[in-house]
Amino acid sequence: MAAGCAAAGERTSASKQLCVPAADGPWERGKQLQIQQQVAARASLRRCPQRSGVALLPLSQWLSGKEGAWVAVAAAQQAMTYGGCHCQVIVTTPVRAEGQSSRAEAPGSLCNSHCAVRSSSSSQLGRAAFCSDFTALTEKFIQSSGTDRGTDELAQTLSRFLRDILEEMLTFGGDILKFAGDAVLVLWRAPHQELAKTITLVLQCSWQIQKKYGSRDTPVGQKVQLKIGISAGPMNVVFFGDGRRRHFCICDRALNEVCEAQELANAGEVILSATSWELCERHRLRIKHLAGKRAVKVTGMDQMSWSECQDALRKLVQHPVSHRLEGEGAMRPALVLSNRPKVVEVLGKYIPETALMKLDDRLPLDFFSELRPVTSLFIQLQLATDFISTAELCTVLLNASRMLLEILCPHKGKINKVLLFDKGCSFLCVFGLTGEKLPYKSLHALQSAIQILNSFSTMFGGKKAVSVAVTSGMVFYGVNGHPLRREYTVIGQKVNLAARMMMHYPGLVSCDAATYAASRLPPYYFKELPERNMKGISHPGTLYQYVGITKESIFGMGLTKERSEYAPLLGREKEIDLFVSCLKAYKELGQRHILAFEGMMGSGKSHLLTELAYLGQAAGHRVVAVELLEVNVRQSFSAIRTLMARALGLQDCELCSDKERMLQTKLRGTIEESSYCLLNDIFLVEFPVSDKVRDMGEPQRKKELHSTWAKVLEKAIGGEFGIFVIDNAHFIDPASWSIMSPVLRNVSLFMVMSLAPGYARTESFCKAAADETMSHNITYLHLDKLKPSAVVQKVCQDLGVVSISRDLARFLIQRSSGIPYYCEELLRCLRRSDMLLSCTRRRGEKGEDNWESLTASAVEASPLAASSSSSAGDDGRVCIIRPDVNLENAVLPVTLKEIALAELDRLKPLKQMVLKHAAVIGPVFTTQLLSHILPAGIRHKMNCLLDMLVRDNILKWLKNTEVPEDVQDPTKGPATSLRAESGVERSSPSKTTAERQSGVLAFCVLPLQEAAYQLWPERQRVALHHKCAAFLERHVHKCKSCSQGDFVAFHRFAVTSTQDGGSCQGPADQGDSRSWEALVLAGEQMRRDRTHATEDAEDDLQQQQAFMEEDFGVAGRFLAKSEETTELSSKSDGKHSGACSCECKAIVESVLVPLARHYLAMGDAARAFYYLLECAAAYLHVSNSYMALVKLNEAEVLRNSVEKKANVIACFEEAVFFSLKGEVCCRTGRMKLAKKMIREALSLLKRQFPRTCIGALVKSQVEKLQCAAYVARRAASLPQEARRKRLAWLLQQSRCLSLLEHLFSLEGTSSGQTFSRLAARMKANTDRAADSYRAADSRHR
Repeated sequence: MAAGCAAAGERTSASKQLCVPAADGPWERGKQLQIQQQVAARASLRRCPQRSGVALLPLSQWLSGKEGAWVAVAAAQQAMTYGGCHCQVIVTTPVRAEGQSSRAEAPGSLCNSHCAVRSSSSSQLGRAAFCSDFTALTEKFIQSSGTDRGTDELAQTLSRFLRDILEEMLTFGGDILKFAGDAVLVLWRAPHQELAKTITLVLQCSWQIQKKYGSRDTPVGQKVQLKIGISAGPMNVVFFGDGRRRHFCICDRALNEVCEAQELANAGEVILSATSWELCERHRLRIKHLAGKRAVKVTGMDQMSWSECQDALRKLVQHPVSHRLEGEGAMRPALVLSNRPKVVEVLGKYIPETALMKLDDRLPLDFFSELRPVTSLFIQLQLATDFISTAELCTVLLNASRMLLEILCPHKGKINKVLLFDKGCSFLCVFGLTGEKLPYKSLHALQSAIQILNSFSTMFGGKKAVSVAVTSGMVFYGVNGHPLRREYTVIGQKVNLAARMMMHYPGLVSCDAATYAASRLPPYYFKELPERNMKGISHPGTLYQYVGITKESIFGMGLTKERSEYAPLLGREKEIDLFVSCLKAYKELGQRHILAFEGMMGSGKSHLLTELAYLGQAAGHRVVAVELLEVNVRQSFSAIRTLMARALGLQDCELCSDKERMLQTKLRGTIEESSYCLLNDIFLVEFPVSDKVRDMGEPQRKKELHSTWAKVLEKAIGGEFGIFVIDNAHFIDPASWSIMSPVLRNVSLFMVMSLAPGYARTESFCKAAADETMSHNITYLHLDKLKPSAVVQKVCQDLGVVSISRDLARFLIQRSSGIPYYCEELLRCLRRSDMLLSCTRRRGEKGEDNWESLTASAVEASPLAASSSSSAGDDGRVCIIRPDVNLENAVLPVTLKEIALAELDRLKPLKQMVLKHAAVIGPVFTTQLLSHILPAGIRHKMNCLLDMLVRDNILKWLKNTEVPEDVQDPTKGPATSLRAESGVERSSPSKTTAERQSGVLAFCVLPLQEAAYQLWPERQRVALHHKCAAFLERHVHKCKSCSQGDFVAFHRFAVTSTQDGGSCQGPADQGDSRSWEALVLAGEQMRRDRTHATEDAEDDLQQQQAFMEEDFGVAGRFLAKSEETTELSSKSDGKHSGACSCECKAIVESVLVPLARHYLAMGDAARAFYYLLECAAAYLHVSNSYMALVKLNEAEVLRNSVEKKANVIACFEEAVFFSLKGEVCCRTGRMKLAKKMIREALSLLKRQFPRTCIGALVKSQVEKLQCAAYVARRAASLPQEARRKRLAWLLQQSRCLSLLEHLFSLEGTSSGQTFSRLAARMKANTDRAADSYRAADSRHR
């Protein structure tokens, strides 16, 4: 369970991690020498780089070896699930225990289970360190930074803290034996005669840890404090499990003593157990007796000298050298995985399967960790460990683990930890881990929990002995600990909450509100629990008891979706027409029919069936509707019971006698009186058992039972005309289907059902519909995705508005993929995050002349309306995105993330790794950039993995160019082109994928890309963004036809700090022309994606009827004004009048926009602002004023966020910011606002422009005095960097003056002409100065 592992790349850094501060005396100098010796001795413990440098702990040899004494130390910090305790240290001395030896078993069978107890005649010393108020610290991180980032920061804080204190323990000769929640058990092994000195050594280690790390500040303002408990005595290691998975636990009196010690300790204290106090060197210690306790608190000690410490370390019991294991010393040796496959197979059972899969694929250890939503299940067994023998405990653990595995395996749950520490015997199980994720994982966890509670209650004699808690939420799932000793586990607030609930709600299954909601079960499966004060948990929310099957759940429920009387079902006209025609044929001609609708989760099946049931009732027909749940699949006869009960009206009967009378009335003449007793179990009635039934044998009774149920079913669904509606018919259990299948073939009925793909029942209906003998009775229809127009109509309907902005429409259309449930969840998330703004549009109303008004008018310029009726009148509610919101940063809702991760987890680890790296780049990416950021060990497999992902319909090729010469095999000629399908090219299965391809790919579904991206912990995510930025920065320039410079002239020279760092090395340095071509193709696709969705919606809506035409006219005028000022653009920059036909349109999408996003993700505000300005300038360069305005708004939000931080944004960039604003205003007809913005820009550029006519006349005379010779001499005297920086300022001044000249010339007044002439004169002088600087620069190159 705890795997000692270290990355291969950490070999050179280990010595740094083992270093301590400079020596202040002989002890410190001696300790440094000791550390150097330890580093040399541990060199052999480093592991094989072929398996990511991970060493497996040889558990079977822990207690083998020479006779001697052991010292075990357990240190716990703020690590994981158990909060609120202080760190303690335990020291224990085990004796040889009797029991069978641990042996290897073949993997596979669950019944191949056994347990073993190992101990030695040596003595052991153990220490346990606990973190104070860890649960409260977890809450602080979540409150401060949110669920995702807070969990990540918590894990990183814990990892640093663990590494520091464990380094001290390893240096003093200890070895980490067990990670246990917020505690760590550390072991020292010493000869019996040296036990007293070893206890002193452990105490000195404890004092040093408390001195250095006993109290540490955290980013959230709460200190981390330790308390340490030490115990000595017998200690047994219990191994148990089956052929696939093994666990171990530490038990005996020493463990009980250390738990008692930690309870007695306060923060910063070291407590010595009674046994340790009897065995230690008392003359060295200063202690304080605790009232009523035999344990003592150590208040001081006489430190051991350096020579004494060295002598004590040498006398620790050494592990023997093994031909299978590397290294020797007090620390357990490490196994080189490639040496002995059989040994690896045995020891690998102690490591989680997910970690082993990643090791097999040789993934770097840095990529093992993820931020992932999971469901945690904590189980506590109340065992009297003081009165139970080790053999009995071994049997209990074996039986419990075996039963747990049998229950968890079908639900894809995994045992992550087994602990016998501070919370009794507890098991931590996790659902939703990498590669083990099922849809409805919370529901699977609840089903497992109720089974575990019932099974363990039977096993241990009552429910009071068992408690189970289930929580759902974000956790850090990955590697934690010290480079030499790590564990693969989960850390997070929800895990802590489950541990607390387990303690405070015994004898039942408790769950949090997130699990309650995610299970999607009806309320009658739960009971609300009373609120209890749990340490460290401030706001746990509403907690529930999961009660499982109740009377209500037995008789099922009707359709849960509510139909709105005012909002018709959108986009399902074809399905409704089919229902009406089939119902008419059944009613008039008696043609029995089954109408089956198949659709993926969220496609609107339930809403459709609710609408059809309403239409049937409105037509005067009897409708019997039931909704099945996932739990019904595992309940025999649940579907047939639900259907019959609702058809017979039993759900309304409160008393058993009422149900009996109803059954006798409804079934009179259908079954014999003697057979009524066969209905007792299924309908919860109490008919007397007839003699006929009592005399039947078991086979005959089973046959009679099936026959009776078939008759009842035939009577229930075929007795009278009606419509039977079954939602989620794929959840029909096998036992029910065995009875229903023949009845449905022979009874005349009209049934409507919904099915989901991937289930056995769905396949059977699909085959029946394809069968010629059945096809006339079954219509099987796949539900299509909603058209873009239907998505717009649905959003307007849900928001209660007549139209929405194009940006909002594009966001919802692209991310929902036409699936109604996705659209609803995205909209709900946006509203919950307060990202939307509703306003009233009023025709002809003139807003204020400011930037905010311009932004609002641009957003409202061309909304998409729901219907033609929406255009009636001048007023109407419009929903837009808040001005300070960037939808690209919107977090994917948890519900959609769960669905996407279920799809992602079906893939192999290597495929997942490629997708996660691609997700950092964005929805569209080039193979060159992906290759640049992938780990070196995966790059050679990239092409093969990409082709497989394309075949899996996860990715799609946009184009494939020839293989670059530097990687192409000359014997094979050009690379084979990928086969195109509907404009998207798919790879041929026969294609050789060993060659490196050069092309562009895109994610087929955007939520999958976002879910994969959100799995990255922050540290790895930032590193990958940095790599992406380094690659893209080589392409930050205009295309060749536009002279290749910065879009803001000489921008990089004016703000040199923005371009510092981030060089592009490795494979990305080669084939720049191929990279450029791929980036152009990617940019074209991104541009199409940005505009295509709303164009489709607009076309569909106009096909119905043109509506809100005035709004589209406003948009047209807005864009027309931009076109009218294209001439102005060429006036101020003569090189880009034909920019629309160049490649700059694509480069701004694939290079500049991603660069701004990458630097924002890195937290580098200066560079992000730099590239947002480049984006705005580039959009103006290609005459796209709207997107320029959007990027300037993003820049303004960023500027406001860093306003209080000094020197983040350079003065030149402030000027460019206002200059670009002015140009956008000019292009959109806001002339007054444009002049205001450009004056502000000139002021920042230290080129004041007068505001009065007198000032203009004075300034004109000053401009006539400009000396060109002086400017030329000054330009020649400056160094190149300063000269180019000055040139950037001059070019920006010239651009602003050109705009002012044009704006004042449009006024047609004498003052306007005066200002226009002044601007022209100032521009001419500025241009001459710029020419001088250019000439000087060219001479000095």
